[in-house]
Amino acid sequence: MQDNPPKLRANGALTVKKVRRVPPARTALATVLFADLRGYTGLAEQLAPAQLVPLLDEFFMLLARATHAHGGTVYHMAGDGMMAGFGAEDPTHNGAREALGAGHAMLENFAVLAARWRAELSIDTGIGVGLHMGEVAVGLFGPPRQKSPTLVGDTVNVAARLCSRARAGELLLSCTVATALDIDEGDRERFVGPIPMLHLPQFALRGRTAPLDIWCVPAAQRAAF
Repeated sequence: MQDNPPKLRANGALTVKKVRRVPPARTALATVLFADLRGYTGLAEQLAPAQLVPLLDEFFMLLARATHAHGGTVYHMAGDGMMAGFGAEDPTHNGAREALGAGHAMLENFAVLAARWRAELSIDTGIGVGLHMGEVAVGLFGPPRQKSPTLVGDTVNVAARLCSRARAGELLLSCTVATALDIDEGDRERFVGPIPMLHLPQFALRGRTAPLDIWCVPAAQRAAF
């Protein structure tokens, strides 16, 4: 006679989790904005880490407020920089004018903040901004369980390169943004609303095979008109 096999019993409660499928990335026409803090390495050397935290909080709050006030979305903040997108959620809109308005607001508002830091902490710093418009992939990216919404593509890379080339207090924008703003390439100087612009000579960006036409919103002290 064959013995009955032992019955298996669970020692604890069984939990069944439903795995959410990550939706596929979609493409969109958008204007990407990068902004970063100039002189951050010197700040980190000069100030204790605990002193840096409130300064970065002020800095990122300023950038986020300008982004949201102009209808943009903050996709990434890290270290001393931020990436935002404009128009990625609206297929009928490229976000160029809103991104320009947000970038200009960042420059103006940070000038006030920088003056206070200079007076209270004896530190000098600035902000640089870059804008580029083009196709991006919009989706959730990152390791499992840590995915977050972001933008991916050559447009993002070019915006980041422009930001790195901007001098403190400047905003650089590419020819794609200028075209969306109806700026004529033949104009050496131009205003978009109250915002002054200068057409710069072509220059090559690191990692790009061809040079780009670039426009600049100059720092107030360097504006030529």
